[in-house]
Amino acid sequence: MAVSPASGAPDASGAFPEGVPCWVEAQLPDVEAGRRFYGELFGWTFGEGSGPPGTEVWARHHGELVAALVPKGDGRMPTVWTVYFATPDAAALAARITTAGGRLITAPTPVGSFGTTALATDPEGAVFGLWQAGDHPGFGKRHAPGSFCWAELYARDTWVVDAFYGALFHDALFGADASPDVGRAPVLDVFPAEMPPHFLVHFGVESVEAVLATVNRLGGRVQVPAFDTSYGKVAVVTDNQGASFAVIQR
Repeated sequence: MAVSPASGAPDASGAFPEGVPCWVEAQLPDVEAGRRFYGELFGWTFGEGSGPPGTEVWARHHGELVAALVPKGDGRMPTVWTVYFATPDAAALAARITTAGGRLITAPTPVGSFGTTALATDPEGAVFGLWQAGDHPGFGKRHAPGSFCWAELYARDTWVVDAFYGALFHDALFGADASPDVGRAPVLDVFPAEMPPHFLVHFGVESVEAVLATVNRLGGRVQVPAFDTSYGKVAVVTDNQGASFAVIQR
């Protein structure tokens, strides 16, 4: 799957076209610990009151918005990074998702003036978010060290998910002069067979080896050592609270 530069670029208002990854957030049991971990790992800074009040803090890299850390409201919820896809109409996209065989976890819900959010799964159960921009369009920076660079979907039945996302986000994925921003691979390419289908958020780094050493020092764990892909050198890690993500060197 690929996103073209034209379809992947924000419009004049800053909003991203439908189907383009426009935001990522981590659901964590301890946001303060997350601030310390990611602040040192990626050089992120966190301004007080930078996100919707009482719900999250926004991370910046060199002043540009790159991600959010969100406190888990329920300890039974997973500690994860979630990728959000842009849409001009979250309710309409939610209806298309269920018609195509996906499922809604949370219905489209306004977040003040910031926008409208929803969570969904594809037919295999991989979770992703929807974001209809209001005052907050999404990334201020991406495709650079310290920011979102890629989202890889690890699937079991690649034919099923190709058909699902191809129909759902056709223009973003298969536009003219497409260049990759999100991809798909079989789970077994990287993970054990029991790993469920999921999206893996990738953050850019200048040196994978240096970052892996820092992850270990900060109490995280290397889940999959560095390996080469068509889109860069990648390693999969977990933070010190168990949220998995990847780092990518291009």
